[in-house]
Amino acid sequence: MKTLGFSGLFCLLTFVSISQEIEQKLPDKTRILFLLDGSGSMLASWGKYSRIEVAKELLTDLIDSLKIDPKLQLGLRVYGHIYSRQAQNCKDTRLEVGFATNNHQRIIDELTSITPKGTTPIAYSLEQAANDFPLATGYRNIVIIITDGIESCDGDPCSVSLSLQRKNIFLKPFIIGIGMTTDYRNEFKCIGEFYDAKDQGSFQQALQKAIVTSLEPTSVSIELLDDRDLPTESNINVSFINNFTKVPVFDFVHYRDSQGRPDSVDIDPVLTYDIIANTLPPVIKRNVRIRPGEHNVIKFNTPRGTLQLSQKGSSSYPNGVRVIIKDLKGKVINVQPMNSSEQYIAGEFQIETLTLPRKFFKVVVKPRQTEKVTLPAPGIVNIYNISNGYGSMYEINSEGRQTWIYDLDHNQSRIALAVQPGNYKIVFRVDGAPGSKYTSTKRITVKEGLSQVVRMF
Repeated sequence: MKTLGFSGLFCLLTFVSISQEIEQKLPDKTRILFLLDGSGSMLASWGKYSRIEVAKELLTDLIDSLKIDPKLQLGLRVYGHIYSRQAQNCKDTRLEVGFATNNHQRIIDELTSITPKGTTPIAYSLEQAANDFPLATGYRNIVIIITDGIESCDGDPCSVSLSLQRKNIFLKPFIIGIGMTTDYRNEFKCIGEFYDAKDQGSFQQALQKAIVTSLEPTSVSIELLDDRDLPTESNINVSFINNFTKVPVFDFVHYRDSQGRPDSVDIDPVLTYDIIANTLPPVIKRNVRIRPGEHNVIKFNTPRGTLQLSQKGSSSYPNGVRVIIKDLKGKVINVQPMNSSEQYIAGEFQIETLTLPRKFFKVVVKPRQTEKVTLPAPGIVNIYNISNGYGSMYEINSEGRQTWIYDLDHNQSRIALAVQPGNYKIVFRVDGAPGSKYTSTKRITVKEGLSQVVRMF
């Protein structure tokens, strides 16, 4: 057997040390809980049959077809089927068949015995459904609600659903409204994805859509376009935010292969997303729906240029110099250190330098170009006094008008300040002076890179 030499071992160790494990991936298995309306209204006619008869038949066919999927577990919870409507029991819900492997026939058999009776406690049923999903990891938890009416027990299914989704109990529910004479879309959209099944055919289609969305492998790639509409941008963090709960679901740092092609990632099509390209400023696409069972390509316009900031003598500032970058509406985009380069989405920006005094101006960042901003070196103003006192420094403009820029520390008699070149005035009164008439003023000119001593008292 050929032995691995030192150099080969070093290369192997180096490769291992810089590799990363795949941390974010979809669970391999799925649990689907059918939450079936068994309230009295489900006895109403729907075509040739009652609503409950249609629901039972189509659910039976669907569940039977899912026997072949070894990575799928099913459960059945029913509400409104235990107590009469006159009882108005708002806790009328029960898990009839819990999650298990190969329990399809149990669910089918249970469906045959359900007789609609009571009311519609959707919120309470959702709360109880949270306990139906075992704590074992490695599963996507999905709820499919089949109902012919809205909440009738003064519960708040919207807040319940949102709370449970935020806790990752289950993904955004599917709600299939069957035979509804009133459009309850607005009442259900806060719970999850609503399908209004006006007839038996659309009910069957809605069931199939929910199953395909839940089970079919789905992928997405992000194309980050430059100003020529070419997908050349990369190495940007992309975030997928649950549009319903506003909770982050998935993040990746964008990658292009040696041919310039963006890679694809597996994604859960059950959710709708706000997708953020975390550029400066961020580019956001809201309420993005992913087409299930296929590869999705999502394009972002992210033409970027570089803003390079530099200043001679910036070391004169004990804490360094930072620059606030704002958009034209004044919203802060970034705080960039001086003597650095950052990439920004092409456009016009406001710049505020945290120098003394602060400087304000606009810059235009052009795609694939570098905009250079250079500040002059500050001068050093050494203020020496024989006693502490109170005072301020003002900038004097070309018209002779003054603007306050700094208050002197009254606990120190010696102060060194790094100040941008220009004309200034210092106003000072010693701490022990018996009146304001003892105030001293001095005008100074600060020159780039030079030091000077100012004695006020």
